[in-house]
Amino acid sequence: MVGPLNGVQVLDLSWILSGPYCTMVLGDMGAEVIKVERPGVGDGARGTGPFLTNSEGVSESAYFGSLNRNKSAVTIDLSHPEGSELFLKLASQADVIVENFTPGTMDRFGLGYVEVNKRNPRIIYCSISGFGQTGPYADRPALDIVVQAMSGIMSITGEPGRPPVRVGTSIGDITAGLFATIGICAALREREHSGLGQMLDISMLDCQVAILENAFGRLFATGEIAEPLGTRHPAATPFQAFPTKDGWLVVAIFGGNEAQWHLFCVAVGHPEWIDDDRFQSAWDRTQQIDVLEPAITEAMLCWTTQEWLDELLPMGIPCGPVNNIRQAEQDPQIRHRKMLITRKHERTGEWTHVNTPIKFSRTPGSIRLDPPRLSEHTDEILQRYLQLDPAEIARLATEKIV
Repeated sequence: MVGPLNGVQVLDLSWILSGPYCTMVLGDMGAEVIKVERPGVGDGARGTGPFLTNSEGVSESAYFGSLNRNKSAVTIDLSHPEGSELFLKLASQADVIVENFTPGTMDRFGLGYVEVNKRNPRIIYCSISGFGQTGPYADRPALDIVVQAMSGIMSITGEPGRPPVRVGTSIGDITAGLFATIGICAALREREHSGLGQMLDISMLDCQVAILENAFGRLFATGEIAEPLGTRHPAATPFQAFPTKDGWLVVAIFGGNEAQWHLFCVAVGHPEWIDDDRFQSAWDRTQQIDVLEPAITEAMLCWTTQEWLDELLPMGIPCGPVNNIRQAEQDPQIRHRKMLITRKHERTGEWTHVNTPIKFSRTPGSIRLDPPRLSEHTDEILQRYLQLDPAEIARLATEKIV
């Protein structure tokens, strides 16, 4: 299928998570993504478990596969003069470059934005790093948990009075990948008018700060330093997970929905709360959490999760079960939306992927290519784009340049 980014060529120099997530999203939307890796080594994610193993004992990293579909794979030694020249020739034909090395790495190879821009003024060069290309921390290495910690997000995650908690998914990497994708799409749009590319400087730490809308808003408005609240919301009640007879149920009533609050009061057996001056707004109720939480919990424990869903959903009250991953995989809504799809795979037999969540009406994204083997498409790419003959490619391979 033709996606909205059909015709856009991306050179993906990134590894592990933030960059590969960005380029996978671009690939899902139709871009041609060429993953460039170090000969004989490749992306470190290739050696990260868990692994899928077929009947013949062939293993593939499920972690790598979850981030690298819809990509071709080539290997080039960027530290070798011939290798860097090969890359520059590919870059002269590309639309986008994505890399997530520590700042300065690409410049040391002679492949930074300034050098590539000389060959291709239309290039959109996206650099993702822990702390950005400038500032006192620019040279520091960083992984997801580091920026989760430094941004403050770990200080507001978890239960009150407990040690800091890392968000359960790699949100530091993933948000950087998503913001990079947004920036690349915007730069492609701008290039239609100016004819020029530009550099995008994406900091994982910046991206974490950007999603802390409530915590920083409260700090600037009141001076309050946010603390962990478990599943609660800092400005709305009830807005959290409650235990039921057989599990957990999330109930979420936000400000401005007092009709929902009135219905909820009746459902939990406390109609007197409707006219209680202490509970007239979501903010008022949050100030009275010590009164409301134990009373609501006592009521919720009387019924099963499904019984509460049957009671509250017809009232229009937002609520849902706290699913584990298996329950989410089996959820009829997730299945209806085809968010988990199984494809035949030439090496492992079958591979189940999390699908793209973006549903275009005319130009749908799609999974066209399985995660590639290391250097799987090197010969093809060098012949197609650089017109190298097989003998020359064989020489480069013998000298471990590709």
